This record gives sequence, C-alpha cells and structure tokens, in this order.
Amino acid sequence: MTTPAPEPGTVAAPAREPVVEMAGITVEFPGVRALDGVDLRLFPGEVHALMGENGAGKSTLIKALTGVNPVAAGEILVAGEPRRFTGPADAREHGISTVYQEVNLCENLTVAENIMLGSEPRRLGGLDWRSMRRQAREHLARMGLRIDPASSLGSHSLAVQQLVAICRATVVDARVLILDEPTSSLDTDEVAQLFRVVRSLRDDGVAILFVSHFLDQVYEIADRMTVLRNGRLVAERRTAELPQRELVSMMIGRSMELLEEVDRAHDAAPERPADAVPYLQAVGLGRRGSVEPFDLELYEGEVVGLAGLLGSGRTELARLLYGADRADVGETRVKGTATRLRSPRTALAHDVVYLSEDRKGEGVVGDLTVRENMILGLQAARGWMRPLPRRQVDEIVEKYIKALGIRPANPEALLKNLSGGNQQKVLLARWLATAPRLLLLDEPTRGIDVGAKAEIMKLVAELAADGMSVVFISAELEEVLRLSHRIAVMRDRRKVAEIDGGQDVGTDDVIELIASGGEAR
Repeated sequence: MTTPAPEPGTVAAPAREPVVEMAGITVEFPGVRALDGVDLRLFPGEVHALMGENGAGKSTLIKALTGVNPVAAGEILVAGEPRRFTGPADAREHGISTVYQEVNLCENLTVAENIMLGSEPRRLGGLDWRSMRRQAREHLARMGLRIDPASSLGSHSLAVQQLVAICRATVVDARVLILDEPTSSLDTDEVAQLFRVVRSLRDDGVAILFVSHFLDQVYEIADRMTVLRNGRLVAERRTAELPQRELVSMMIGRSMELLEEVDRAHDAAPERPADAVPYLQAVGLGRRGSVEPFDLELYEGEVVGLAGLLGSGRTELARLLYGADRADVGETRVKGTATRLRSPRTALAHDVVYLSEDRKGEGVVGDLTVRENMILGLQAARGWMRPLPRRQVDEIVEKYIKALGIRPANPEALLKNLSGGNQQKVLLARWLATAPRLLLLDEPTRGIDVGAKAEIMKLVAELAADGMSVVFISAELEEVLRLSHRIAVMRDRRKVAEIDGGQDVGTDDVIELIASGGEAR
C-alpha cells in the first residue's frame, strides 16, 4: 500500500517507511462509532505522541492495533504487510508490545522472572535459572539499567517496576513499543529516568507510541504527534511545528479565531469586606503523585472554577479539599482556624460536600429510590442509629423534586430508571439537603442534555448569590467562564495561575494559560 498524501494539517512522511500504518480505521460498538476513519503512522526511531481528551478514541485505537477491538473498516499494515492481530499476545509475537499505566507484573516474583515471563530459557525439561538471570541482566544493561535481576520486584519503587515492564516488552525484539500513561504515578526524577530509557530505545530504531495528558512531557519526548477528537483524526504534526496553544485548541475543538465572548450568569465577584475570612483556605496543600502543593481561598458567595485538561489535577485538588484523599503537606483552614479534614465525614461535619464526577461509581445507588438516594447525605450526617422522621423526609424530597424539576416527579421511582440529567439532580439534592456552606462540584454537567445543563448551571449561580461557596469543575471552558468569579488554572497536576472572572476574560485566555503553564507570552 502506498502512503497517501497527507491531509491538510498533517505533515509529509519521512523518507523511511512506517513500521505501522493504520488507514481509515473504523471501530463500532452497539449504537456508537468509537473511531471514524482514523489514520496513524509510526516510524522507526521516533517517539510519536497520541493526543486527545478523554473519549477522543486513543485507547480504542491502541486496542484496534493490538487486536482487542475488532475493526469494522480500514487497513493495518505492519512493515508493509496487512495484519489483523487476534490479541495483545499475537501483537507482541510480531514485535508490538504495550506497557499500560497500571504495571501488570508479579510483585512476588524476581525482576528476572518478570522480565523473562513467557520467554523463560529451559534446560533438561525445567527452567534454566542461571540463564534466566544472565539474559535478564543483559536486557537491563541494554537499557542502561542497574537492577539486581535476582531481587524481588515488589521491593522496588513503582518507577523501577515501570522500567522492568518496559524491559520485558523489549525481550521479544519489539519494533513498536506502546506506552499508555507511563508517567502518571512518577515524580520528576523518575520521569527523567524513564525518558532516558525511552530515548535509548528510540535511538535503537524502536517506534514508540506515547500516550500522556502531561503536555510538558509530551513536548519533551515526542518527535511527532497525532491528535484525535471525538473518534476522528484532527491532524498529524511534527511536535516542533505545533505550538502548545494550537494543540490545546485542537484537542478541545475550539478555533482561537472563532471564540466569542462568553455570556455569564453573573458579571463580577461580589463585594467583599477587606477583613473577610475565606470559608475554607488551602495553604501549601499537596499530595505526592497527585497534586503539587497549592494555595487557594474559597469565600462564601463566590464560584471558583477549576480549568484544565483531563489529567491536570482538577479532581485530585477537589478530593484533597474534601478529605477524600489525605494530604501529605500543607494545611486547611475553616473560617481561619486550622482544621484537618481527615475524611469526607469530617468535611461533612464542617458543611463541606463533594459531588463526584464518577456519578455511577461514587454517587448513584441505582436500586434505591429517588427518596432514599436523596436523604443519604443527611442521614449519614445525623447517624444511622437516628433515622430521620418520615415527615421531614417527605418535606425535603418534595422541596427538591420541585426546586430542581426532577422528572418523573415520583419519589418512589428507582434512581437507575431516571435519565442521566435527573440522576445528577437527585445527587445534587442529596448534598443540598445537608445545607452545606461549601459545595464542590466535579463535572456536574457531564453526560446530560443541554436543558438539564442549563438548569444545573442556573442553580449554581443562585446558590452562590445566596451566599454559598462553590467550586465548579468542568471540561467545558465556556461553562467555567460563565459561572466563575475566579478561575484557578491547572496543568500537569499543579495550579499554574489564578485569574478573576469577568467580561474581559475569554476561553482563549484560559487556553493560553493552560498551554503556557501560567507564563505570559
């Protein structure tokens, strides 16, 4: 197959032929077209970043290549020959190895046993342990790693385990190495160690597909990148020729030139006395591997938006404020008093509540009724040994069904039978019933229809106007801008900037801060 001419926004192929070429790949699930005619080319001796927001199709494309997802249409060539793998093991035998974010190795085995797993040398009908350790040592040395092959894998750090997983992937003489979020749990020094190995493999002619949400790391390691959005190819570009600002715009589907001033539900932050004390204040709060230390002040009557790409640390920051994750450093202050929020129960006792982005996993109890779901938060705060009076429950449920426009207006309906938007309203009512002073909303409008989005956003604006402090997280920048009095910008799990909201702040301003890491350009 001849490599087609590049489409607008792509770059011409190098003189050498790609080791993998995927053309017009379409993957369909019941009722969903996950990939729609996507192309991908991987060249030997290059690190190629696969970029896109959550749901863009990155994982689906990798699984299509390695035989996990069946391909409805399109062609896959490996070294110029058509291939359809039956699964990851088949792909690995043909030189395409994948290392996932979660290290899939055996901590109770030695480093050598993990590296040679599936390729163990044998002698006289049994395992040749001496040869296994020798070969493992040679593979480690080829990657510049000094690790005792006889040591237990579980005795090493996650970073070393990640490197061992990569070493194992190269045992079969990999021509293509796929690294799916390999740095998500590594610190700066560990990332540097990993990148030394990646560059060494690249220089040996291996084609490396690198998937990461950390833009700085992508620009440090990648030679070329492919950008996906909503299951479609946006562009293939050389990294050096694609400014970060333009990349962010491609990923979120907004053209800088066409962005318009966003209509806000309220214009400016409310007047605040000079001696006002934040309801909750984070001072140097952080957690290793989750969020770098940050400062943040949350005042009553204000909406503070958290903006950033997926993986930037928005959810992790909210979970620290709520006590769902334990901070390693820093402190929180409630109304000026140092207060350790050890758990969600402690947060609830201080009138701080959190609506998780994982509606199904951490919120919806589908087999309970609307009524039962709605009072869970209030009953938990009161204690399970002191059931709420039925009259009080009926008043609460009736109040929020009416106030939030929950449909059907039947408190005995099972929550699993409601639409996503109405489920979200029930979860919001659950926490509003506890009369919180600080409401942390993580993607409250994700996956619901436009009408339900408008109703929830209108409610958030009204809650702030009535004096509640709100943290609002959304991947939709327009929503963040429309609601927020102040905006904290996140990137690579750190807070890089904080700006005031207002009519003169647009989506392109926030994108600029995300792309530049908070530095003026």
